[in-house]
Amino acid sequence: MLDGARAELRNLDDRATRVRFRRAMSLMVMTLLIPGSAQLLAGNRRIGRLALRTGLGLVTALSVAALVGLVWHGAAFYLVSNTIVLGVLRAVLMLAAIGWVALFMDAWRLGQPLSLQQNHRLAIVGLNGFLSLSMAGTLLFGAHLVGVQRDFITTMFGSGEVTGSTDGRFNVLLLGGDAGAGRWGLRPDSLTVASIDATTGRTVLVSLPRNMANFPFRQGSAMHRQFPQGFDCDGCYLNGVSTWAGDRTELFKHPDRAGVDATVMAVEGITDLDINYWAMINLQGFRDLVDAVGGVKLNVRSRIPVGGLGSDVTGYIEPGVRTLGGHDTLWFARAREGSDDYSRMARQKCVMSAMLEQISPQVAVTNFQEIASASSEMISTNLPASELDTFMQLALQARSQRISTVSLVPPLINTADPDIALIQATVAGAIDRAEGKTETAQAAPAPAAPAAPPEEGAAPADPATPTPPTTTPTTTRAKPSAPDPVTGGSVGSLGDGYAANQADDLASTC
Repeated sequence: MLDGARAELRNLDDRATRVRFRRAMSLMVMTLLIPGSAQLLAGNRRIGRLALRTGLGLVTALSVAALVGLVWHGAAFYLVSNTIVLGVLRAVLMLAAIGWVALFMDAWRLGQPLSLQQNHRLAIVGLNGFLSLSMAGTLLFGAHLVGVQRDFITTMFGSGEVTGSTDGRFNVLLLGGDAGAGRWGLRPDSLTVASIDATTGRTVLVSLPRNMANFPFRQGSAMHRQFPQGFDCDGCYLNGVSTWAGDRTELFKHPDRAGVDATVMAVEGITDLDINYWAMINLQGFRDLVDAVGGVKLNVRSRIPVGGLGSDVTGYIEPGVRTLGGHDTLWFARAREGSDDYSRMARQKCVMSAMLEQISPQVAVTNFQEIASASSEMISTNLPASELDTFMQLALQARSQRISTVSLVPPLINTADPDIALIQATVAGAIDRAEGKTETAQAAPAPAAPAAPPEEGAAPADPATPTPPTTTPTTTRAKPSAPDPVTGGSVGSLGDGYAANQADDLASTC
């Protein structure tokens, strides 16, 4: 009889132990699902109500922000580009991580671990540690990403002067150059004006050859006072303006950016466009950016050498539709061995088009930290941080729009003695066509579009010789006896011109 009573007591004790263990486990799960609910049930209700209200407030705020961002992209872009909002969000995430861990620890205490059996205590400690580290780690990693975004914006974008659109368009000068020791911003390899409709995002890319000579500067500018008849000195080319100004910084209002400001004065004088902002692109950083987004798919129409022009050719990018990493994409855009500057300009436009089309918001979010790191090393710009949300919205709109291109190169333009009136009329005409102000038929016809590209890795068929762009009715050009070979990423040749350099729809020519 005594043994039976003892057995009954042991059974009761075991049941009580299991109940206490389930209660302790339940308090952990409740804290995971609804922070503060464990305290409302078994602890300090004041703390529980505070935690519950705080959690509900955060969830509501994030849900509303996400919903508004889905409906109104401009609001989302503002939130992710405003450094004050990002700073507050980072602090909130860090405090939430600390508070959640504290709630887990209190839930563990409320579970009365000393009253549990040893194996139950170990299980509770393990669960508590796992949940605390998981939730805190997730929130702290989120705070880290927000901090990366905030630092990226603070480092790259300044608080410079905000300029409104000109005639409904933003004109941004994109300068590409090496970032070797002492070379940042010197003698840019590429110069392109992105003229962007301030409402629709419709973009016209105006490319200027680095070897253009005898061109004017914007009237009234510091460079115009030095060269009232144009940049006509011996050996003076467009890509040398920056170097010339860098040696005479005392002539400029902002000596620290004399080279860029002088180049802007030249581009404005040539195109008659008012440049709102500029961005200097470090080509080595560009390579890292391509790697960060997983590569870019490009249609390689002929073998592209890696190296050359003073160095050994170390390999080739073979023809076909291929996804290229940063190294090969950079050489695709820069190679001149076996081709020419104007082919390279066409290939650079094809890279711009591919990246705009392929780098979606989903790709940006997935590879956010790598993109931010690469971009901070890639770009120097005077675009104010306060304008970033505007340009993010325009970039998203531009993805669904055709991109037009104008290149001030032969056979349209004689780069040694450019017809400035023809250049400005050509640029204005391209912008008018993009805005629908003139019929496309009135425009200089673009070279014939190629057939649809083959599958990735397959060699493309030889495209037909493109129809050359016309200049003006009074301008004539001798037609070569035989077409030059197609080079690079766009249909065309040196003699007839490259389709990507003169197109109302860039994507169709690449």
